[in-house]
Amino acid sequence: MAEKKKSIHHGHRERFKKEFLDRPETFPDHKLLELLLFYADPRGDTNPAAHDLLERFNSLVGVLDAAPEELVKTPGVGPHAAVLIKAVKEFSGRYLAGRTDPDGIVNSVGDMYRLLRPYFFGAQKERVFLLCMDGKGRGLGVRKISEGSVNAAEVTARGVVEAALSLNATRAVLAHNHVSGLAIPSAEDKFTTNYLWKVLKTVNVELVDHLVFVDDDMVSMADSGVEFWRE
Repeated sequence: MAEKKKSIHHGHRERFKKEFLDRPETFPDHKLLELLLFYADPRGDTNPAAHDLLERFNSLVGVLDAAPEELVKTPGVGPHAAVLIKAVKEFSGRYLAGRTDPDGIVNSVGDMYRLLRPYFFGAQKERVFLLCMDGKGRGLGVRKISEGSVNAAEVTARGVVEAALSLNATRAVLAHNHVSGLAIPSAEDKFTTNYLWKVLKTVNVELVDHLVFVDDDMVSMADSGVEFWRE
């Protein structure tokens, strides 16, 4: 039986993979994307597609955030590549969330940020989460409340109460993201926070803060002087 012919790119790819493993942190974006596309196109030259993707979507973040139907408009990028790119983004978010240990004492807004930031990684729609704690401030876990449209996520009092009680929490921090690019709490955010503070109080859970995330920025409503605990 004749030996199976190897791709003309075989030697290049092996060297490329070794180069990546030797210095993954300094591997440039276009090379990282080219490497990823190897696994969607086993034999072709993925360098042009990698450059075209970065040019079309402006950055690696833009590529990961792009819709599958937009990705496949790039020459050399088919359905398999689009699925692979979206899978990498999902893996990354779950990895960050998995590395976050909620069991420590939450002493500061910085601790809240560290625990909750991974849950908004790459989010293109509004998401709402609840960080639950015991009376000493020990983290008990983070529960997803809702995920909505590009502009809004519906938050129900029942969902928030059930999330808090499911972990036997006595303190909680609400968090959601703005996809508008501004982390400034809206009038609706303030109204919702005040309403949920009152509802949680009826089941002996104290809502201690509401964090608003956007990209790598975050605003604490409590630190900003928003008195959402008004009766």
